[in-house]
Formats: sequence, structure tokens, C-alpha cells
Amino acid sequence: MVARGRKNMDQINILLERYPILVCCREEIKEACRRIISCYKADGAVLLCGNGGSCADASHIAGELMKGFCKKRPLSKEHREKLISVDSNLGNILADKLQMPLPAICLDGLPSLSTAFANDVDPLLTFAQQAFAYAKENDILIGISTSGNAENIIAAAVAAKAMGAYTIGLSGITGGKMNDVFDLMIRVPETEIYRVQELHLPVYHAICLTVEEAFFAL
Repeated sequence: MVARGRKNMDQINILLERYPILVCCREEIKEACRRIISCYKADGAVLLCGNGGSCADASHIAGELMKGFCKKRPLSKEHREKLISVDSNLGNILADKLQMPLPAICLDGLPSLSTAFANDVDPLLTFAQQAFAYAKENDILIGISTSGNAENIIAAAVAAKAMGAYTIGLSGITGGKMNDVFDLMIRVPETEIYRVQELHLPVYHAICLTVEEAFFAL
């Protein structure tokens, strides 16, 4: 993954103009962008987890990273040639239609594993099991909890950190128990669950836009 070397973070300024309540999170949002860009420069991946609405947010983030969000993401010449070398007809179709991803894995995506582990071992450790399996040095785990106290999110962070990953948390104003585990916390200034979630969305959209702009020009 080769970054374009973009030095500014215009999307963060746009975010704060639209949502001035988030000015208190400016530096944490910028640091999250820097960390995720560095992760991708080092060929890392982003792991994500959350519960309920935050699970939907985690999946949403993965979707914005894995395909074009607001930028076109044409394949490199090298990737095109690899596809065509395998099958000239289908390879050409894939080369024209596939998009360059920013690798992201939402840890809610393996129901057979999650339900088996929940039934056989511990339902609070299903994310931790996957984080332990996937996470490696240069990766990032993003955990989302409106209260900051979700035990399964905290357990996933511990497992990911043990394997060398950096951890970013999104929570409400207090940060809860996540403060003691996560490397970086983005604490939006609300306490009601739905209001916290309403602010998480523009925050992660700005992060995804900033990261995308660092790698894709079109």
C-alpha cells in the first residue's frame, strides 16, 4: 500500500464545521487518522467490533474501507496483470471492475464461529477469540461502545494488543472502562446511547474519507 503523502486533513476541518460539538475530539480524530494511514502503509489491516447499533457501525466502517467510498480506486497495473495472467477473459473483467481495498475485517461476520465459541466457551469472548486469531503487528483494532464498558469489546482489545495491534476506541463522553485498555479513545460529548451513535457516524465518516484521500487521488 503506497500513500500519496497528503499532509492536511481537510475532512476533519469540514467535520468540525458541521459538528462544532466535536471540537473537543479534534486531536484524537487526527491521531486516529494518522494511525490508520500508518497501518495501511505497513500493509496492516483494521479489525472492528461493536454490539447492537455499534455492530452496525463497525460493519459500516469496514464497508467504507473495503471499496471506493468517495474516490475511485482503480487497480494498479501490477494487479491487473496478475488477474489477466490467471484468466485472460475473466481477468480483464475483474481488472476493470474490482476496486483497491483498504483491508478491514468486522468481527461479527462469522456466526458459526461466534455461536460455537459462545456456546462451548464464553459468549463474552467471541470477539477476543477472533482478535487473537487475526491481529498482528501493524494492525489496528477499532472497538465501539457507547458506554465504554462493553466487556466483549474490552476483551477483544486486550487480545489484539497482546498480538501487537494498536487499539482505538469510540465511546461516549466518559469512555468508561475502555479508558484503561485502549491506546486511543475518541469520546464524543454525549451520554444517551442514540446521541452517542449519532455522533459516531460523522466521526468515522471523516476518518474513512481522510484515510481514503491519503491513498487514492481520483
